[in-house]
Amino acid sequence: MKDALAIHRTLLEHETVHEIVRLPIAIAHADELPRALGLPAERCLVTRVYACNDVHRGLRFLAGVIVAAGVRPPADAVRHALGARLIRPARPDLVNSVTEYAAGLVCPLLLPETMPLLIDQRLVDGLRADEVAYTATGEASTALGIRALDLSALSGAKPVDLR
Repeated sequence: MKDALAIHRTLLEHETVHEIVRLPIAIAHADELPRALGLPAERCLVTRVYACNDVHRGLRFLAGVIVAAGVRPPADAVRHALGARLIRPARPDLVNSVTEYAAGLVCPLLLPETMPLLIDQRLVDGLRADEVAYTATGEASTALGIRALDLSALSGAKPVDLR
């Protein structure tokens, strides 16, 4: 399983300024980051993973969507942005095996190249490039603090309007 150390090593290789934060309480899901860190939800990001069926070939794939903590994007907006015929939240065991992160604590970094990743345009517009955002690390006791611009660039997430 991937963890904070794997993320830390990768970010060091990219010479990216970041911080691995020890949480004062253990969390079971990234939606709990605002409470654990005492920050607004807009600064705490969650990567939601969806199981999708392709429109044209009927192929199945997983996709990630980065949103603010507590936000559940409309399924139709995600489906349309991914060009999928059908989407649903991915089963935890599938998330664990494909992403190598604990389900619910998926970091938007180090995901498989075959896994499309979207980011809510409202986050891109709402966070200043030098503002620090926090996301899960795959572990219940840590979070990653990283500049929003760096996270967006390193994740390769495509900004989309999910309203």
